[in-house]
Amino acid sequence: MLRNELQEIIDDFAESPRDMRMELLLDYADGLPKLPERYASGQQPLERIRECQTPFGVAIELEHDVVRLFFDAPPQAPTTRGYAGILAAGLDGASPEEIAATPPHVYSRMLLDELITPLRLRGMTAILASVHRQVAQAQASAG
Repeated sequence: MLRNELQEIIDDFAESPRDMRMELLLDYADGLPKLPERYASGQQPLERIRECQTPFGVAIELEHDVVRLFFDAPPQAPTTRGYAGILAAGLDGASPEEIAATPPHVYSRMLLDELITPLRLRGMTAILASVHRQVAQAQASAG
């Protein structure tokens, strides 16, 4: 079962007309939280997502069964940045189980695959795969 916050976002996209979906995506791009200084300065590394056309980084932190998400997405990549904004809004603060329950192609439930090129969709899949992998590694290290 998807986290409520993410399900609400999915519903908003799925219920919106096609032309409004791109505007919604760009709103999430504008709302992507800034990186904390420890990541922005490079003090703590971000995993680089090679499948993305522009430099894109992901990091997670797991504390007391709560996952915090951090994304470094450049403004010149608004669709990918928007997807990161969706993941931040829908999954930041989730449990590891809620993260694991998020399917790799969750963007298709938002009908983003009707708007975004296959190359960018591949990057979006890789972003969520990185989140899944990092959460699993953090759980293994904590356990």
